[in-house]
Amino acid sequence: MSILYSIDQMNQLGDALEAAGFALDDVTKLRSYSDLAAIKNVLKGLAQIVNVKHVIDCDADPFLPEGWKVESHKKGGQLEWDPTKVRLHLSSSQQNGKSIEGNELRKELENESVLNANVLDFLLKHPELIPEEWKGKYVFFWGTVYRRSDGDLYVRCLYRSDGRWRWDDRWLGLGRFDGYPAACSQVSS
Repeated sequence: MSILYSIDQMNQLGDALEAAGFALDDVTKLRSYSDLAAIKNVLKGLAQIVNVKHVIDCDADPFLPEGWKVESHKKGGQLEWDPTKVRLHLSSSQQNGKSIEGNELRKELENESVLNANVLDFLLKHPELIPEEWKGKYVFFWGTVYRRSDGDLYVRCLYRSDGRWRWDDRWLGLGRFDGYPAACSQVSS
């Protein structure tokens, strides 16, 4: 049996998807979703949608690249990932074209609720959970500071390149600009 949908119905569906914030990529995923019948069951009241909780163990030892040591690791308990409860912090010294040296920024961030590298590594495993507005930035996770074999201190960051999320690191002796925010919890420590 074939059901023909009117152009008006398809336009209404398109408008509703757009109003709900669906991107073109989301519509493509929906079209190829293997269990559309389950979505129909939600509409009929026969099933429910339950949000998945993503919990990050911020007390665990962080990933340690070969030859590195952990200089400091600010533990953060069990963090339920909610991007609306994360803010990208910029020091006043990083704004309006100014730059601040990493060691100075580290001192400024001592009383901030910075997230540690466990969050970075979780997000690399779940890139679909990374907020869209993080694209074009190097987001730093100052809760974990590393010492490399050269004796210098480094902080890891998350960034997007060639369509993929990746991690990198920056020496604390370098300047930090407005594209280098610190990932912080909305709740102050």
